[in-house]
Amino acid sequence: MNSFPLLDKVETPMIIGMIHVPALPGTPRHQRTLASLLTLVVEEANIYAEAGVDAIMIENMHDIPYVQPPIDPVVIACMTAVATAIKAKVSLPLGIQILAGANKEALAVAKAASLDFIRAEGFVFAHMGDEGFMQASAGELLRYRKYIEAEGVRVLTDIKKKHSSHAITQDLSIVETAKAAQFFLSDGVIITGSETGNAASLEEIEAVKREVDMPVFVGSGITLDNVEVYLPITDGLIIGSYFKEKGYWGNPLSQKRVHTFMRKVKNWRNRRL
Repeated sequence: MNSFPLLDKVETPMIIGMIHVPALPGTPRHQRTLASLLTLVVEEANIYAEAGVDAIMIENMHDIPYVQPPIDPVVIACMTAVATAIKAKVSLPLGIQILAGANKEALAVAKAASLDFIRAEGFVFAHMGDEGFMQASAGELLRYRKYIEAEGVRVLTDIKKKHSSHAITQDLSIVETAKAAQFFLSDGVIITGSETGNAASLEEIEAVKREVDMPVFVGSGITLDNVEVYLPITDGLIIGSYFKEKGYWGNPLSQKRVHTFMRKVKNWRNRRL
């Protein structure tokens, strides 16, 4: 049974475009009013929709430096407002990640705003991130999903995630980690490079795909130049940095880059027919 039914409703491998929400109230780089922030994220969502992206994921990436839960309530409230505003304007499937490791909070927002999925850090096995030690969360997270009656919100989980040290689990391969995520009822796994913008290992992706019976996504390093290498071996690609001006995550979204990228994806899909 497909643990991520959304894949049955969109063209695959699906392309997920990232909206990096501007810094929110209470965080060091916060500047925008909430009204101007909502205007911006809706504009970006419309760019993605017009270009034919399959889904959108929102993330509070500009809230640096990140903190682990408890997350300031104003951040949760603002992310709910962002999700609701986008949901009202585009018909694309929507997901959310709240940094850092705020997986229960992301589920709560997804429940309130009727989103389709979340991206979760630290689902299985602990690791050390630049925010500090991050403990595994699968048991608590999925019990919370059941408690708030949000089983329709799927949980995609990073394994051996970027910007992290995995020294304490160095005796576990990424395949073993993926198997553990599947055993703990993940709806899909995300494989990344070592940091934002770095490409994921083709060998690791192929090895995980062979060994698990759930969707495998790539969460970093996809560009116009390498996308056709990754499309045949994944269930979905999460694109953030490449869609920004000059390919840098902190820059504004580039309409030209999004449209050019999606034309290449559509041409690849048409050649497979």
